[in-house]
Amino acid sequence: MAQIMLLIQDDADDAKAVRDALINSREPAYHVEWVQTCAAGLERLAAGGVSGVLIDLALPDCPGIAAFDQMFAAAPQIPILILSASPDEETAKLAVQRGAQDYFIKDHLNEFPLPKAVAGMVDRAANLEALFEEKERAEVTLNSIGDAVISTDVEGRVTYLNLVAERLTGWPREEAAGRPLEDVFQIIDSDTRETVPNPMALATRSNMTVGLTPNCVLIRRDGAEAAIEDSAAPIHDRRGQVTGAVMVFHDVSRARALSQRMAHLAEHDSLTDLPNRLLLNDRLAQAMALAQRHNEKMAVLFLDVDRFKHINDSLGHDTGDRLLQSVAERLRQCVRTSDTVSRQGGDEFVVLLSEVMHAQDATICAEKILLAVSLPHHIDQHDVHVTASIGIVMYPDDGEDADTLLKNADFAMYQAKDSGRNNYQFYEAELNSTASERQSLETGLRYAIQDHEFALYYQPQIDLKSGAMTGVEALIRWRHPTRGMILPEQFISIAEESGLIVPIGQWVLREGCRQARSWQDAGLPVRLAINISAVELRAKDFVAGVRRVLAETRFDPRCLVLELTETFLMQDSKSTGNVLGAIKGMGVQLALDDFGTGYSSLSYMRRFPIDILKVDKSFVRDLTTDADDASIVSAVINMGKSLHMRVIAEGVESQAQLTFLEEHDCLEGQGNYFSCPLAAPEFGGLLHHGIRHERKVAAL
Repeated sequence: MAQIMLLIQDDADDAKAVRDALINSREPAYHVEWVQTCAAGLERLAAGGVSGVLIDLALPDCPGIAAFDQMFAAAPQIPILILSASPDEETAKLAVQRGAQDYFIKDHLNEFPLPKAVAGMVDRAANLEALFEEKERAEVTLNSIGDAVISTDVEGRVTYLNLVAERLTGWPREEAAGRPLEDVFQIIDSDTRETVPNPMALATRSNMTVGLTPNCVLIRRDGAEAAIEDSAAPIHDRRGQVTGAVMVFHDVSRARALSQRMAHLAEHDSLTDLPNRLLLNDRLAQAMALAQRHNEKMAVLFLDVDRFKHINDSLGHDTGDRLLQSVAERLRQCVRTSDTVSRQGGDEFVVLLSEVMHAQDATICAEKILLAVSLPHHIDQHDVHVTASIGIVMYPDDGEDADTLLKNADFAMYQAKDSGRNNYQFYEAELNSTASERQSLETGLRYAIQDHEFALYYQPQIDLKSGAMTGVEALIRWRHPTRGMILPEQFISIAEESGLIVPIGQWVLREGCRQARSWQDAGLPVRLAINISAVELRAKDFVAGVRRVLAETRFDPRCLVLELTETFLMQDSKSTGNVLGAIKGMGVQLALDDFGTGYSSLSYMRRFPIDILKVDKSFVRDLTTDADDASIVSAVINMGKSLHMRVIAEGVESQAQLTFLEEHDCLEGQGNYFSCPLAAPEFGGLLHHGIRHERKVAAL
């Protein structure tokens, strides 16, 4: 279809010459509509459909540049070609400066091809419109993404910021334009507070994409700080020459804070914020190396709060927890900043005294601690009075490695308790009654399997939305012939250190699969979860043993979940990956148990084929009263969902905890709120009748 050209020309002869030139040309066909006044031209433009305007500025109703101004204001998107007599060429040039595409001297109509000028005008206008639309699309896109974008020219001057970059830097684009990048984008190392080299300058010089160094902080225009991550890349022209650089960056303050919080929790006790066993072992290794290098001594004090269980039972767990926090604070005040106070769990604490010259130095600290702990602890309306028993060991006299030192300090602490409590004792091997006790348990474990003293108890796992049972965890108990029921916390560590955990674990796996298979045969389908020790997983024939048990019991491997601890994941990654890969190859699912209490949970979650993430009960316990624990639980739930893992919250004990988990979309829970662990016959009845929770479930 021919394009419509609007010709605004007062002189009829000139108009005919222009129309003939356009209609008879070899260029694309044009349909010329001729009007004689500016007013008529404006009226035709308003009707639409015009592809271009040819206007003579010598019009009777609006002479000179005013005619162009009115046309351009009415339709700035339509290209305009000025028709001018030679004497009026300066006016035509002025019109071009104000937005006209070009001008044409009427006197040269026969010398220069008007159709080519018109075609060029239309093409340029179309190209400009396309470029404008492309720029608009790019602008909208850059302002819609969540990342900040900033660009510079080859000399490092800012040429562009999107809206996110304006917000993060505090610089509006108009004010930032033309400034050196260092004025607008100030970055420092969060640790050293030193200025970080400009990544865009490096990208320009090296002609390659570069990333920002770790731990970078952006200093906003108002002085506020934000942790960022970024990458910068060079910009090239059509000839491949570098003309500048562009950088994409984003605020990682919340993610970095969460990561640091998780790393802190991995090394610190959640109740007292003291270093945990893992961090203590690291500090012990450093202190022993330093003492050995300087030929000095070092002391370790193992402290236990006397009769803490009685206080916990009589005044409640909340008071007990606050008492432990008070004890922890007093211990901190009794030592130097170079020393370490650690909570080992329960009411046990370890104090590491580095660079001790004499044993007398340790006794002075111990006496100071005993006095501080014995002073009243004001908790709500209670004045709680407690004492402590302390065992002391010296390095290298009482042990040359961390495990030996801690074990002997523990023995010495029991000596202090046997001596009447509220005192300290140095380690004496010949008085080690605790060692005899431990040896007695280890001996009993060697006969427990053959004498059928072990039993499995079962605790359900619940779908928090439907209330349906989704699985069951098998928990071992030791029915000792003289001591009665012994919980796993009292003997598992002994079994692991002695190697007895391997046959015990095989028995648990076989008995659990056998029982679950019998329930399935009775029409009661069940998914079985079993805890696996790191010692078991490292055993050479572990994988073959699992395969053998599944074959013997005819239990579907897809219904079996092996719960691993982070201790195993911290071993050699290649061998660990081989073991987990072989287990997954059978169809068995893998769960990461007690998440968040190990050393490097986040780094291992992506590396290994974990299906289920279990939120540690220590976080669940206080999530309704501790904002930090609530944040951690919420973060772990979201993290599990983002990694496509099923998340199970352990230790659900109350309606308030359940409500929180439901509100934060945790799909499954486990704990005494739903049912305490049950022996096989009682649990079979639970399977048969089902378990439901309707905002309240009676513990069975």
